[in-house]
Amino acid sequence: MQNRLLLCLLLCGVLLYFGVPRLAIGAGGLEGIFAISWLVFALIVVSGNLIGLLYNPRSAQKMTNPQVALAKKRKKMRQY
Repeated sequence: MQNRLLLCLLLCGVLLYFGVPRLAIGAGGLEGIFAISWLVFALIVVSGNLIGLLYNPRSAQKMTNPQVALAKKRKKMRQY
């Protein structure tokens, strides 16, 4: 999962690297609208991949499950 997110983030960075110099943001008409919308969508892709990389609830659960299991085991031992 993390490899896919990292790959998508790198590919989006490459597209931004090659695409931004060719976009005419200050142009009028459809060309300017296209350039701005392309940048907005690219930033949405970057932010989505960064959120996916930084916020991973499965890794947090894996870290806490052994601790919870150990606490339950200790509680059972104290009851005896």
